[in-house]
Amino acid sequence: MNDNAKSGGALVTASLWLVLLVSAAANSIGQFAGLDWTYRMVAGAVSVVCIVLLIIRYVARRKA
Repeated sequence: MNDNAKSGGALVTASLWLVLLVSAAANSIGQFAGLDWTYRMVAGAVSVVCIVLLIIRYVARRKA
């Protein structure tokens, strides 16, 4: 099945990867950059949500 015709396509997947990389970097570098604990935890939560969504998209494409 065509990835573009289903669930937003490659643009959504690329955006999820980009948000994952940025939030993971903010989470890991945050302590050295002086970010508050709350912001680092939010960045970590965003990373986890992106990972879950990427896995869900992968499994949905495999079933199609």
